[in-house]
Amino acid sequence: MMKRVTVALLMLAACQADNRNLEKKIDDLTKKVDALAARGVGAAAPQRPQRVEPDRAKTYAVPVDGDPADGPADAKVTIVKAYDYACPYCEKVRDTMDDLRKKYGNDLRVVYKQFVVHPQTATAGALAVCAANKQGKALEMDRLLWDKGFKGRQFDKDVGEGAQAQRCWDAEAGCAVVLGFAQELGLNTTQLKADMKGECQAQIQKDQRELQQLGVGATPSFFVNGRFLAGAMPMENFVTLVDEELKKANERIQAGTPAASYYQQWVLDKGLKQLEKPQQ
Repeated sequence: MMKRVTVALLMLAACQADNRNLEKKIDDLTKKVDALAARGVGAAAPQRPQRVEPDRAKTYAVPVDGDPADGPADAKVTIVKAYDYACPYCEKVRDTMDDLRKKYGNDLRVVYKQFVVHPQTATAGALAVCAANKQGKALEMDRLLWDKGFKGRQFDKDVGEGAQAQRCWDAEAGCAVVLGFAQELGLNTTQLKADMKGECQAQIQKDQRELQQLGVGATPSFFVNGRFLAGAMPMENFVTLVDEELKKANERIQAGTPAASYYQQWVLDKGLKQLEKPQQ
């Protein structure tokens, strides 16, 4: 019984792909998150088939090239955050990420990796952060997308209706929300929109493909130096993993591993490159 309750609660702490009545679903999910936070661990929810997830005892080689990051490249511990700009659980865990950065300082970096589960509403934001990163303002764009976009229910959507509808980045006057945020940040909006339509399309697809290959199926999901953690978990859950990985990193760096190449040597080179098939 306890296992079923745990699985159900994990489902209530993560967003999965479902685009029907999206804005109502976001409001409903936000209310559920607030209710859970108010009363602690809640009651069991209707169950869904359990996905095969990454083994939490193993290390996975999660690429970070081209992805925005908060923290130095030579940090001893890297948290890769897989998230979506229409996911209320991703919004709720922002404070936890900020608190972790304050707690560990330059020993920790948080890498932002897009995993879009609400494509009609979250894709424009994902592309905008990628494009803003090329102008050095990814974290600032991220803040606006949450504080003004998500909280204000301002989402860029398709322009027009039916078969002739265009995604906002393909329309002449589309993506008004993210372009407004870009203007607020003093970005080159012409370049931003060109990057959204161009290189960032490939970057977002690359992020999605890499995460799916490692077994990610919902947001938010995390890899702490390659070790998997799912859902909007309390800070203590992250601290346990970060402390374990920081201890290993300190020992290995003292033994001769350069801090600047730690993630490459111990996560990318030694980690699993894809999710292992479950044993029958």
